[in-house]
Amino acid sequence: MGEAQKIVGITAKKESDFFSWYRQVITRTDFVEYYDVSGCYILRPGSMYVWNKIKAFFTEKIEDLGVEEAYFPLFVTAQSLKKESAHVEGFEAEVAWITHAGKTPLAEPIAIRPTSETIIYPYCAKWIKSHRDLPMQLNQWCNAVRWEFSHPQPFIRSREFLWQEGHSMFQTQAEAEENAHQMLELYRAVYEDLLAVPVVKGRKSEKEKFAGSVYTTTVEAIIPTTGKAVQAATSHFLGQNFSRMFDVSFECSEGESHAGEKKKQHVWQTSWGLTTRSIGVMTMVHGDDRGLVIPPRVAQVQAVIIPCGVSKKTTEETRAKMDEAIERVERRLKTAKIRAKKDTRENYTVGWKFNRWELLGTPLRIEIGPRDLERGEVRAVHRVDGFSSQIKLGELEAEVERALGEIHAKMFSKAKEAQEEKIKRVDTFEEAVESMREKVLLVPWCGGVECETRVREKSKQRSVTRDGEEASGIKSLCIPSGQECTEKKRCFHCGEDTSSLALFGRSY
Repeated sequence: MGEAQKIVGITAKKESDFFSWYRQVITRTDFVEYYDVSGCYILRPGSMYVWNKIKAFFTEKIEDLGVEEAYFPLFVTAQSLKKESAHVEGFEAEVAWITHAGKTPLAEPIAIRPTSETIIYPYCAKWIKSHRDLPMQLNQWCNAVRWEFSHPQPFIRSREFLWQEGHSMFQTQAEAEENAHQMLELYRAVYEDLLAVPVVKGRKSEKEKFAGSVYTTTVEAIIPTTGKAVQAATSHFLGQNFSRMFDVSFECSEGESHAGEKKKQHVWQTSWGLTTRSIGVMTMVHGDDRGLVIPPRVAQVQAVIIPCGVSKKTTEETRAKMDEAIERVERRLKTAKIRAKKDTRENYTVGWKFNRWELLGTPLRIEIGPRDLERGEVRAVHRVDGFSSQIKLGELEAEVERALGEIHAKMFSKAKEAQEEKIKRVDTFEEAVESMREKVLLVPWCGGVECETRVREKSKQRSVTRDGEEASGIKSLCIPSGQECTEKKRCFHCGEDTSSLALFGRSY
């Protein structure tokens, strides 16, 4: 086999060497290139395509809710950042500061945004004067920088990342709380309906909530291979904490005036965000030892068309018919809004092409050979499980569309089954420690900050490391939504009475 024919595939095994496997998958598939600043990465066209599909999906949903697009500067003054003390304490270790312009020290250091509450809200205070200015809902797609950690990982833990951050302001607490839950539901839809990744919706603990919020809601993804969780997206109910600090207030309506004077009230706020971490979660959950497995709804190429069964003995007439048929199949699929691409390169073998498109995670492979043409059909192969079937050319568009829907359903079902297998119900701290290496734990828990602190400390002391990885204990991931637990139990750690269950586990 010549140099051009060598298969640059995945050599690491997902189950036995997950870190190496992940690095190989994202670098050998047009997703990521490592950069010379630690924790920063080049997002190549393959991953940017997925991100842009997420952007398009989410933008359409939030526009239906009245959200408008804006953009705010990357920089924030120290004075603004430190105005909300609880907020800055939550991010202090992560903030990157600019202290010089060339060799000249700045009069005041300028921070690079870790998040934009303190950038946006002073200007919302200028724009909002009356109840008629509400609700105000703004979203921006931008980058952010958080610099505190020492073990970056592409998409999952990067020092610079792309995200959307939304900020909503309302007249009433009820409107704001409803909005926080609406946005969380949209994040569930991004993961489950677009990326075929199951998530757990819930509320963060008091210790884990967003700094300065009243409470934080979250969708948590579980990576079955490692037994770790990923905070996939969050939606925060901020109450009036930030609006009081930045005096974001409005004059109430006439009916709420007092003694002829219009009453002023601070707005109720939410903020909500989703990052390129979503691409890493998708890769970790669905990928296998052959490479990526891309969900059809975000795949740059949904169906690749590959000629098969052509040899030196194949006549020129048959070759011409094959070429014409492949062109026609590609054209018909594209006309039906299916992202199809033919691979008719002559300097690569059929086997090389199969392996390459499997590495790239293309959901559906369509094979066309001379015998297929004689029968008026093509062969379709699903990337997710290798299932194959024959499709009549007369039913091509409808059958390919159906196959792509079936592939999404199979991917979600497979991932959901793996997720559920990784969640283990336990009642005691000892049971939790015994299983924390491999499982995410559903436990009765009191919700106390001090209790969680002790759980993290004690479980870290008991953790067993492998291959030089950093020791990590378990922490609360979320208190899952929709609980109907009325039976009193004792907290798995401190023994206090509780009626709620929480997910604890190791996390990225």
